[in-house]
Amino acid sequence: MLFALAALAEIGGAWLIWQGVREQRGLAWIGAGVVALGLYGFVATLQPDAHFGRILAAYGGVFVAGSLLWGVVVDGFRPDRWDVAGALVCLAGVLIIMYAPRG
Repeated sequence: MLFALAALAEIGGAWLIWQGVREQRGLAWIGAGVVALGLYGFVATLQPDAHFGRILAAYGGVFVAGSLLWGVVVDGFRPDRWDVAGALVCLAGVLIIMYAPRG
């Protein structure tokens, strides 16, 4: 759940900035994006694992898959089979990073 919330904040924040700059929607969009990106930083601290590097690495895989999903839902993007395969590889990496047995 925290990874999904973090993805929403980071991807949404980046998208808002993209809209503000690339689509010339203005400073309000850019400012909202900056706030959302800041919220992402706080959400990451709520993860139970105390290792920043591990959390951020695992989140990277969620970000890849979430970005493609965002594109589908918000921008009408249609990922091809290689996009989907790459996202699945990234999500497999997330599972390994977060749930591998450690002794």
